[in-house]
Amino acid sequence: MRVIAGTYRSRQLIAPRGSDTRPTSDRLRETLFNILAPRVAGCRFADLYAGTGAVGIEAISRGAAQVWFAEKAEPALAAIRDNLKALKIARGFTIEERGTGALLERLAKKAQKAPAQSLPAEAAETLATATSYGQPSDGLDLVYLDPPWEAEAEFANTLHLLGSARGRLVLAPDALVVAEHKSKDPLAARYGELVQTRTLKQGDAALSFYAIAAE
Repeated sequence: MRVIAGTYRSRQLIAPRGSDTRPTSDRLRETLFNILAPRVAGCRFADLYAGTGAVGIEAISRGAAQVWFAEKAEPALAAIRDNLKALKIARGFTIEERGTGALLERLAKKAQKAPAQSLPAEAAETLATATSYGQPSDGLDLVYLDPPWEAEAEFANTLHLLGSARGRLVLAPDALVVAEHKSKDPLAARYGELVQTRTLKQGDAALSFYAIAAE
C-alpha cells in the first residue's frame, strides 16, 4: 500500500495485521482521486471509518487544506499515527478517536454555535467563521466513508445523518460525499437531502457519489 500521487508520492503505508481493517486498494484509491482531482487542492476533507488513514493521507499529499480522520479501533488508530509520523506530517489534520458519529456531532455542535449577541457585528462575524476543533468555517468539501462492508447500519446511519438538517451544518453547499461499499450491495439513491449522482464499480468494490439535492 502506497501514496499514489502528490507530495508523498510512492511512499509506503502500513496497515494493521489481520482482517479487521480492510484498506482501500491502491487501484481504487487512484480511481477515486482521479475523479476528485479538481476538488482536492485546498479542500476540507473527512476520512470517516479511516482505517489506516490512506485515503485522508492521499488527500493531504494532494494539497487538502485540512483532513479529519474518524476511527475508534485501536490497531487502526496506531496505523494512522504511524503513517503520519513516518511521512513527517505534523499539521493539517485532526484525529477523532471516538469514531465517525462523534466527529460529525462535534462539528455540527461547533457549526451551530452562534456568536454572542452583545458583540459588535464585525467581531461577531469573525467569531462565527473562526476555526475550532479543526472545524471547517465553511463546511466539509469532500467526505469519504468506508465502514466495514457487512455493517449495513453504519452506511445508512452516517448517510442519513449527512443528509439531515443537522448533517448539513458540517457540509459545504457543493460538498461531495463518497461511500465505498461492496459492489453487490447497492446503496439507496437518496438519504435525506443527499442524492446519488453516480456509482462506479471496480471488482468487488463500488464507489457511490452523493451531492446535496438542488433546491
